[in-house]
Amino acid sequence: MTQLITRDIEYTAPDGTQLKGFFVSPQSKQPLAGILLGPEWWGCNDFLVCRAKQLAEQGYAAFAMDMYGAQKATEDAEQAKQWMMETFEKPETIVQRAQVALDTLAKQPEVDPKQLAAIGFCYGGKVVLELARTNAPLHVTASFHGNLTTNHPAQKGKFHGDVLICHGEDDSMVSLADVKTIDQELTQAEVPHQILILEHAKHGFTNPLADERGKRNGVDLAYNAEATQQSFDALHILLKKKFDA
Repeated sequence: MTQLITRDIEYTAPDGTQLKGFFVSPQSKQPLAGILLGPEWWGCNDFLVCRAKQLAEQGYAAFAMDMYGAQKATEDAEQAKQWMMETFEKPETIVQRAQVALDTLAKQPEVDPKQLAAIGFCYGGKVVLELARTNAPLHVTASFHGNLTTNHPAQKGKFHGDVLICHGEDDSMVSLADVKTIDQELTQAEVPHQILILEHAKHGFTNPLADERGKRNGVDLAYNAEATQQSFDALHILLKKKFDA
C-alpha cells in the first residue's frame, strides 16, 4: 500500500475568508503532478478527501479545496445552497478562491508547479471550469456532474490543456442542452475536449451517499458505480496522457 503524506493547509482568499484545504501526496523523491479538487455544494467533506486520497494512491499530489471557509461541510441541502449562493454574490469570488487554492497546491514541496490539473464535482465542476476559463495554467480540467453554464465563455488562446466533461444522461439538474452549449463553447475556443454522456446516471453519480442525501433532502440524486468507473477511467487515461508522456 502506498505510504501517503497528509496535512491540512490554511490559506486566505483575497476577500479575507480563511480557508482550509486537505493535501495528500505519495512519498516521492521527485515532484509530482498536482491535482486540485473542487467540492460538491456540500463542502470540503469526507467524499472529497477520499477522492483526493485515491488520486494520491495513483501517484499524484492532490489538494481538496475549501470554498466556504474553515472546511465547512453539511448534509443539509438548504445550508449547502445558502453557502454556495454566497459564493455567487460577487462574480469574482469562486475564481479567486479557486486560484488561491491552485497557488497553494503549486507551492507544496511535493508538487511540480508546471504540472497542474483541476477536477470538480457538481458545484466544484463549475468552479474548476470557471478557473480554467481565466487562463489558469492547467493541463487537465475535468467536471463530474458539474454545472456547465457560464457568463464568461472560453476564449481561444486563454484556456489551457484538455477538458473532460462527465454528465449523467438522466441528470435533472444540468440539462443536455447545457452539455451541447459547452461543447460548442469549447469547440469555438479550440479547446481539446471529451464529453461522456453516461447512461442511467443522475446528478451526483460519483458520490456513494447520493441516494441517501437525495431522499433526505428531496433532491434528485443517485449514485451509479458503473458511471463512476467509466468517468474515472477516462480521467486516468487523460492524466497519464498529459503527465506521463
